[in-house]
Amino acid sequence: MEEKFVIHGGKPLQGEVSVGGAKNAAVAILPATLLAADVFTIENVPHIDDVIILLNILKRLGAKVQFIDRTTVTIDTREVKNGDVRLNLAKRLRASYYFVGSLIGRFKDVGVYLPGGCDIGSRPIDLHLKGLRAIGAEVDTDFGVFHAKAEQLVGQEVYFDQVSVGATINVMLAAALAEGTTTLINAAKEPHVVDVANFLNQMGARIRGVGTDTIRIRGVKELHGCNYSIIPDQIEAGTLMIAAAATKGDVLIKNIVPTHMDALTAKMIEMGVEIEEFDDAIRVKYVKPLKAVNIKTYPYPGFPTDLQQPATVLLSTAEGASVIVENIFEARFKHIEEIRRMGAQVTVDDRIAVVQGVKRLTGAQVKASDLRAGAALIIAGLMADGTTEIVNIKYVDRGYDHIENKLISIGADIARIPVEEDEPIDIELDFQ
Repeated sequence: MEEKFVIHGGKPLQGEVSVGGAKNAAVAILPATLLAADVFTIENVPHIDDVIILLNILKRLGAKVQFIDRTTVTIDTREVKNGDVRLNLAKRLRASYYFVGSLIGRFKDVGVYLPGGCDIGSRPIDLHLKGLRAIGAEVDTDFGVFHAKAEQLVGQEVYFDQVSVGATINVMLAAALAEGTTTLINAAKEPHVVDVANFLNQMGARIRGVGTDTIRIRGVKELHGCNYSIIPDQIEAGTLMIAAAATKGDVLIKNIVPTHMDALTAKMIEMGVEIEEFDDAIRVKYVKPLKAVNIKTYPYPGFPTDLQQPATVLLSTAEGASVIVENIFEARFKHIEEIRRMGAQVTVDDRIAVVQGVKRLTGAQVKASDLRAGAALIIAGLMADGTTEIVNIKYVDRGYDHIENKLISIGADIARIPVEEDEPIDIELDFQ
């Protein structure tokens, strides 16, 4: 049944809230378990739709999957017999391409339906193809299938023309069981890339240099199961930080890695938000009217593209004009038409948005177009006067574990309710 969020805004968020496991790490770590025929226990797993889909794919492949509690899962991959992932489930999320990197080393031949995910712009897989071919895989994408095979992968130097999280992780997965050493140059440095590498090393891989732009993977003959806890979600943490400031609140956000938030923290301080950092928590406190700032999205450690949409909403009531440049995805301004309905004054020219601060937003009926746009609209509803209804919240559930419950715990008036379908009108037609 389709659902929507109903938000009565204007209430400052107050109190303490904890961040869950990182979506972008989990969606790579779960497929990575297929590199070994063994048993894994993964903790701090976010209970989100993308994770549930991946676990169902693992089960379809023959793995035994069991939740010990809401965020801890055991995965037994010993009964997985082949690399055929031509399942319709694989079309429903972007991360399905990680099955290529995790299965080719073990089974030599893998086929996966081309991935889906949010429509936020062009996200070609050409860098994945280039990297896998460089280490000896025959790769093609005929008839909607990402197909790869190799009798033996062999380590080589792989240069990425542009920074790509997905390609970095996918080639790293494949190279873990390759012969010799693979060197990834111009590799992504995001926290979830580091987390995936740490997981692989826990399995017995030999990976060095993660967190820099040069990663070296010395292939091993086999990998084994392990216990592992996924890092906190950088983007959920940022979403909650922005929500606290947007509602003129005072919130302690726990289970967080403060250094992962440096780019956002710096911009929020520039706006006039009071930020206090602890070992594993950040306190966000609104103390005075916010000032306009300029933001440019870049790969980590730059400002995350996944927080650009929530940040746009935060700046919609800041004093002055802010300029936001989206350097990662060209279609990541779809939320702007919706917040205009709520009174925001934003103009867009290609990849540049100019946000002229207004005194307030007002509630409206709006529609989420993708995951982070949905999060942005929730923040807009929380800070707006009146009532906001957000439909298409299936996108939000792809990346946030019932975010409304966390928001309610710190004072938000938000509810998830079924969307009432219009009753068909029975019209009698009289042809005479």
